[in-house]
Amino acid sequence: MNSFSENPLRLGVIGCGRIAQVAHLPGLAKAGTISLAGVSDRSPTLAKGVGARYGVPGFTEVSELLAQDIEAVLIAVPDRFHLPVGTEALAAGKHVLMEKPAASTSAEAAELARRAAEAGLKVQIGAMRRHDPGINYARDAVAGIGPVVSVSCWYRVHAKLRPPTEQTLFPYTVVDEDVRRHEAEFKADRQRYLLATHGAHVFDTLRYLAGEVTAVQARVARVGADFSWHGSGTLAGGGLASFEISANVHSDYSEGFEIYGERGHVSVRSWFPFFRRASSVRVFSEDDTTWRSPEFGAADTYQRQAEAFAAAVRTGVATDPSADDGVQALRLIEAVAASAAQSGAEVTP
Repeated sequence: MNSFSENPLRLGVIGCGRIAQVAHLPGLAKAGTISLAGVSDRSPTLAKGVGARYGVPGFTEVSELLAQDIEAVLIAVPDRFHLPVGTEALAAGKHVLMEKPAASTSAEAAELARRAAEAGLKVQIGAMRRHDPGINYARDAVAGIGPVVSVSCWYRVHAKLRPPTEQTLFPYTVVDEDVRRHEAEFKADRQRYLLATHGAHVFDTLRYLAGEVTAVQARVARVGADFSWHGSGTLAGGGLASFEISANVHSDYSEGFEIYGERGHVSVRSWFPFFRRASSVRVFSEDDTTWRSPEFGAADTYQRQAEAFAAAVRTGVATDPSADDGVQALRLIEAVAASAAQSGAEVTP
């Protein structure tokens, strides 16, 4: 148990929509180093309903939550509100755990990072794969196989199989149908929405495992309501990465990495996050021509990222991913969109 578990981080949640209810709040409830002190949402239905479910006050104004005895906030509002809500929280002296992507644009994310640095406050971006034990193991293993030569990664979201899977795995959620209809209008630009929401995971994990990406080339295809981005990226270390983001595929969910270095190979398979299962990893070492395949079992990455955030606030260590990591992921998303709009031209993030 962490030494600061007797003094848990007093945290509020801003935004009580689906991702907060099915991912963040259940994770917070299990995090012994965090004490949930209140929630807020512009919808009275969500604010009061979710607050009652967790036995904490529910506010309809962000300022009311920020006025409470809290040290930090988890922000799970739509992307277009990340900068203004994050700015308000930082101005009130609160550390911020921000749902990915960091903001609507890389420029907004950079502004958020700048304001946090000026205020001396922590900002962590909610790319929860960084807190998957399998991904952590893979990162360490990549360091042992020499310079990376080739990476292949993919992120494919299932179509028909997704609703029954979520219905089985998700907890009961409070719903405001007016909010749901209103937000659907902002997701009508499906191409932009899908690349941002899924690309935030893909490109953060790619950077985490294989290092910086200095240039990208990408194409996008649309068939009916389905989109697929395929592209390549130049790694700072000299290798190449290929990537695919498809939403949706008419099969099962599929996510993974194949990473080849000068002395070995790291293979990663990640599961639909709400199975709470750590990624499966196989590592081949050319030095002794053996495979290693550790077993990690179940892991709630949302709980683990919240605990890491609390540790960063309490001990002063860097957040992971940092506010700058959020900026870099958005720059890659924007570069992919720009390249696809130019029929695959090379774009520097």
